[in-house]
Amino acid sequence: MDWLFETWPWYIAGPLIGLSVPLLLILTGKTLGISSSFRHWCSLAFPKSRLPYLKNNDVRQESWNLVFVVGVLLGGFIAANFLSAQPAQLLPQEYASVEGVIKLFIGGILVGFGTRYADGCTSGHTIMGLSNLRLPSLIASISFFIGGLAMTWGGALFAR
Repeated sequence: MDWLFETWPWYIAGPLIGLSVPLLLILTGKTLGISSSFRHWCSLAFPKSRLPYLKNNDVRQESWNLVFVVGVLLGGFIAANFLSAQPAQLLPQEYASVEGVIKLFIGGILVGFGTRYADGCTSGHTIMGLSNLRLPSLIASISFFIGGLAMTWGGALFAR
């Protein structure tokens, strides 16, 4: 049982995540996506919205996605609080300030805008989009990777 309390190596966790995509598609005919749930949450929060993006969204048909997201959050909470050998730290201590909250808020807006503008998040494009052989997802995934490398190496140069 000790394996349950340790971090799983990438070569086990990665294929398990990857296998969930075809299983979901084969068993339910649904495509995996987390960021699309924001649309459903907003449709629930603003049922009389005039925005066609929210107004024309059939939340009942996509309710499985909301249940999935709640399951992900619940699973993360259980893993962090009951299945970790050491207490999990949600954020570095530097974000426990007004400046840190502002940074997180601005980052959240940018991620939300980018996700909506790109028609999906990084994991949606890379996990689901690539498995469906979608060219836009390939281009998006390559762009995410290049952007990540540029920020990692460019950020390291600016930090000196």
